[in-house]
Amino acid sequence: MSDDRRVQFLSRPRVIRRLWWLFSVVLALTLIAQAVFYVKGYFTVDGWFGFGAMYGFLCCLLMVLLARVLGAVLKRPRGYYRE
Repeated sequence: MSDDRRVQFLSRPRVIRRLWWLFSVVLALTLIAQAVFYVKGYFTVDGWFGFGAMYGFLCCLLMVLLARVLGAVLKRPRGYYRE
């Protein structure tokens, strides 16, 4: 299978929708597991219900925003490579 065919597979709307459902189910299962099993945090905050999911989401959001800022700062002008 060529690389071009793999990219097409991951860009299909049906596949994207299924991946969203899969990741949502995994997130729900981890939250249910935290409700069933006691989590003793090292600090007070990390013992709160859903802390890991919220922390992961916020860190991911921060990385995306930082990547956008870095992309804007490090971007080359349009005709940079012409000469």
